[in-house]
Amino acid sequence: MDGKREQIQEIIKDTNSLPTIPGVINRLQTLSENRKSTIQEMAQLVSADQILCARVLRLVNSPSYGFYRVSTISNALILLGVNVIKSLALSSSIFEIMEKSIVGLWEHSLGAGVAANIIARYLKLPEIEEISTAALLHDIGKVIIKEKCPDDHSAISRLMAAEGLSMLDAERRVLETDHAEVGEWLVRSWFLPDKLIEPVGCHHDVAKATNHQLKTAVVHLADVLVKASGFGFSGEEYVPRIQPVAWERLNMTESDLEAIVEELEDKLIETKNFSLEIQAVDGE
Repeated sequence: MDGKREQIQEIIKDTNSLPTIPGVINRLQTLSENRKSTIQEMAQLVSADQILCARVLRLVNSPSYGFYRVSTISNALILLGVNVIKSLALSSSIFEIMEKSIVGLWEHSLGAGVAANIIARYLKLPEIEEISTAALLHDIGKVIIKEKCPDDHSAISRLMAAEGLSMLDAERRVLETDHAEVGEWLVRSWFLPDKLIEPVGCHHDVAKATNHQLKTAVVHLADVLVKASGFGFSGEEYVPRIQPVAWERLNMTESDLEAIVEELEDKLIETKNFSLEIQAVDGE
């Protein structure tokens, strides 16, 4: 019989069982690779799915991105680019599941996206929107574990409570892997760019990142800051220390961190209001 790792990999290969809409993503990928394709054609594809369209626009207008009053997919594509819209379409599908069953994790992920945006802007890094998207997706592996391996998810929770283990250690004990690696498998299976894959897979071990060290360090720091703020619920109360390698790669000082935390505290209030608004709409 296959081990747990192999079982989860088989689940991820079975795209029909996953809570996403990969067909739209794949068609968008095909259009984006065709030099003759137009923004209007891509916008028409996303807009054809009304629920997906609405969710992408909600995320574009969220505090994570800061592009308020974006009212059309065409404008979103022009402002953010095709790769970001593909990631948003994917994350909006995942978040549809998270909002219904894991509200705390949805808020934690949204908060991490906001924090990553602030950090990247403060440090004047390139590709800010894609760093935010990587942070939005960083805990996507937890969704798969909870939705597709409910018995294992319960065993992980019991182990954490009984032995005081961190979620990562409990996951490794039960699953022979952890949510970061599961998330990496998932986003890789959808052929997302490596600049999103590596931060998802390495956000708990920044030193493992080889090609996108800065992006991974930002996602790691964003995750830690949002956990420390108490915003949302990642699944455990434990707040890890910021890894020294992340400090080195971001070349930050204590005063830089203070400025980032101050801005984050204000933004998280907006983010909470945004989350409550979405939950109220979904509850109607």
